[in-house]
Amino acid sequence: MLTNALLAHTGVIAPFDSSTPRLFHDHQLPAGDRSSLFSSRQSEFADPVAPAIETPPRTSIHRKHDRTPRPDTSSDELFDTVQRQTLQYFWDFGHPTSGLARERSDATLHVVTTGGSGFGIMAILAGVERRWIGRQVALDRLITMVYFLGEAERHHGAFPHWMDGDSGRTIPFSQFDDGGDIVETAYLMVGLLSARQYFRGPEAKERVLRRLIDTLWHDVEWDWFTHGSDSLLWHWSPVHGWAMDHAINGWNECLIAFVLAASAPRHAIEPSVYHRGWAAGQAFANGRSFDGIPLPLGPDHGGPLFFAHYSFLGLDPRWLRDRYADYWQQNVACTRINQAHCIRNPQKFDGYSAECWGLTASDSIDGYVAHAPDRDLGVITPSAALGSFPYAPAECELALRHFASRGDRLWGEYGFRDAFSPALGWYADSYLAIDQGPIMVMIENYRSGLLWRLFMSCPEIQIRLTRLGFSQRAKAAAAMS
Repeated sequence: MLTNALLAHTGVIAPFDSSTPRLFHDHQLPAGDRSSLFSSRQSEFADPVAPAIETPPRTSIHRKHDRTPRPDTSSDELFDTVQRQTLQYFWDFGHPTSGLARERSDATLHVVTTGGSGFGIMAILAGVERRWIGRQVALDRLITMVYFLGEAERHHGAFPHWMDGDSGRTIPFSQFDDGGDIVETAYLMVGLLSARQYFRGPEAKERVLRRLIDTLWHDVEWDWFTHGSDSLLWHWSPVHGWAMDHAINGWNECLIAFVLAASAPRHAIEPSVYHRGWAAGQAFANGRSFDGIPLPLGPDHGGPLFFAHYSFLGLDPRWLRDRYADYWQQNVACTRINQAHCIRNPQKFDGYSAECWGLTASDSIDGYVAHAPDRDLGVITPSAALGSFPYAPAECELALRHFASRGDRLWGEYGFRDAFSPALGWYADSYLAIDQGPIMVMIENYRSGLLWRLFMSCPEIQIRLTRLGFSQRAKAAAAMS
């Protein structure tokens, strides 16, 4: 665990008060987890001039419930209002002990989400860049998060899907999913590496943050999750081992896990795992057209739009291609097919149109559903269109203005609510971290490319993308035109 000796060695005071329980002694952890603790390499953190880190105050970035966005205002004002309000989910509503993102707004509030926290870190960086959050208070919040992650339960360096935000213990996601989740870990690592690249200054706090992030990054045993095969397996449990046996085959939201696994400084996978595992699945290549739009990869009609979001919050598709696809064209196609389906509206749902569209995983009347053109229940999810802004800005702006026109039925304290059914007049009461994140981050990528620049500036990523066979196509500016 992160010991007092280590804290004294770095000169940094732990960002938890004395009432916070200290976490896992070695005998409380499965043997495979012990090597992942921060104490395994204390000497890497020697920084005798690092200042004390206090728990960052729970400051609000503005009024708790900002005015509903006006559909007739300028694009920049709309973007500012939506981004700033959505950011509050990760800032004001962040877990008070760990600073990590809560899974959702309408459930047990001690449950934090690993992948959603990665999205939230990127959202915070955008908030700092837009001067909605002070740089130093954001830095302190991130150090709180990283210290907590360093003491939380890990499984061969990988984090579980859910954790207890007070204790850091794994919360099972399902019966056998009670250990490491390599995909959720990948989403978290994208956020952490983006923060490492953002806080590049010589100040002691920034140096400490970078070193702590590097230790978490180096500790993930990506190769362990191959289980000796040419596949990357999604889960490992200290109780059930490889019982889930879920090999990750494309096309879906998991490309970033292979990019990071190949880029790892200490536990990298071989390129064969990408080519023979990810790219060899029966649902990988497509090549057919839907609504007149060619789709290079993935399921018919493109699947839920989070396929075009989660891996690409940091991974820049504008420049990215390999032997299988041009990833900008892939994501543009998924977006346009999704909107075209809602315009065609084969099931004749009331309210669907060129302005009211967007199918992705979200809450629905019957619980959480991965909405897609081939699984359309009449539920529109704002994150689907708003997270696609880089790919189809004109179409996405139509949706944004339409969502704004629905007023307080759809708008609340953390921005647009998770989903709604225009046919039934139903509006979710909930907000979900994994839906809020793409709204904030992808609008920022459309406006400035910030998170794409940060993640793609990681030298490990650039080197290993080439090794996997990726190349950079024409200038990004051409892709955005």
